[in-house]
Amino acid sequence: MAPLLFSYETLVHAVAGATGSVVGMAAFYPLDTLRSRQQVEDSTKLQGSTWELLVLIAKEEGLDSLYCGLGPVLQSLSVSNFVYFYTFHALKRSSIGSTAIKDLLFGVIAGSLNVLITSPLWVVNTRMKLGKNNYKSLSAGLFELFKKEGLRGLWSGTVPSLLLVSNPAIQFMVYESLKRNFIAMNCFNTYSAFMIGAIAKAIATTLTYPLQLIQSRLRAGSSLKPLYKDIKSNPKIIFRGLEAKIMQTVMTAALMFLIYEKVVRLVLTIMRVKVNKH
Repeated sequence: MAPLLFSYETLVHAVAGATGSVVGMAAFYPLDTLRSRQQVEDSTKLQGSTWELLVLIAKEEGLDSLYCGLGPVLQSLSVSNFVYFYTFHALKRSSIGSTAIKDLLFGVIAGSLNVLITSPLWVVNTRMKLGKNNYKSLSAGLFELFKKEGLRGLWSGTVPSLLLVSNPAIQFMVYESLKRNFIAMNCFNTYSAFMIGAIAKAIATTLTYPLQLIQSRLRAGSSLKPLYKDIKSNPKIIFRGLEAKIMQTVMTAALMFLIYEKVVRLVLTIMRVKVNKH
C-alpha cells in the first residue's frame, strides 16, 4: 500500500496535471466566463456567436469582466486536478495491465473523490464569476457561504457533479486508449498529446453537456424550473453555450495534456539521471 500512496512518480503526474490545467485555463478563461453566463443567465440576454458575445461583454462591462474570478478558479483547479491525476495514476500504478474499461473505472473513482473534496471550491467560484457575491477571497467565500447556507450550500450541485465524473472518465479513457495506440506505432510525442487531448475532451464534453448545464445552475443557486420551462418550449436550449464550452474545454484540455506530458517527461528524466548517478 505504501508504494501506492507515496510514489514519487505518481506525485510527478499529479503536479504536472495541476500545472498543465492551470496554464490551459488561464489561456482560455474568457471562453469559460462566457460559457458560465450562457448556462445560468436568461436565454434572451446573450445571443450571437461566441466571438460577438465576447466583444459585446468586453465593450459593455470592460475587458476585466471576462477575467472575473480568475485567481480563485486557478487555485481550485490546481487542487482539483492534483487530486484527480494523483488518484488516477495511483490506481493505474496498483493495477496490472491497462485497458479502456480500467481507465474508465479509475476515472470514475478519481472523479468521485475529486468532487467530494473540491465541490465547495467550485460553488464559490461559480458565484464569484457570475458576480452574485463579492467574496474577498476563496477562503472568505467558503466561510461566508457556510455561515449563510451551511453544508448544503457548500455542496450544492454535488449530485449532478457526481454524475459528471463521467466527463473526465470518458476523457481519460479516450486519451489513454489513443495514447497507447500512438506509443505502439512509435509516434507519440507532445504534439500528438495536444491532438488526442483535444479529441478526447470534445467527445466527453458533447456527451455530458446537458448535465453540465444543470450543474452550473445549481452551483449558482438558481432554480431549475425556468430551465425546464425553456426546454419544453425549445429542447435545443439544453445545449445552449455548447459552442463556447467546446472551444474553451477542447483548447484548455489540449494545452493541459501537452504541458502535462512535457513536465512528466522532463521531471522523470531528471529523476532517472539522479538515480543512475547514485
